[in-house]
Amino acid sequence: MPEFERYNTQVLGISVDSIPCHQAWQKSLGGITYPLLSDQWPHGEVCRKYGVLTKSGYSDRVIVIIDTGGMIRDIEVVGLANIPDNSKTMAKLANIQGS
Repeated sequence: MPEFERYNTQVLGISVDSIPCHQAWQKSLGGITYPLLSDQWPHGEVCRKYGVLTKSGYSDRVIVIIDTGGMIRDIEVVGLANIPDNSKTMAKLANIQGS
């Protein structure tokens, strides 16, 4: 988490999965170092606004980077079975910081 915080952005994971599902996913990956948002009620409202809610009402897991002005700087679709690549996220943060 301190590595992410030094870039003055908020990194978070989001999906329409329940909190227990997020906890199990996080545990299976050995932990996630940023908040996970469970977008269950109203179902998928944030995912819809972020453009990642499917027509069937589901979303892949995504990583979102938000800057200090509240602007979404990056959305990466991670997928259900994939492990988020922190080094890739850190490179994006460094690029955002430099811009």
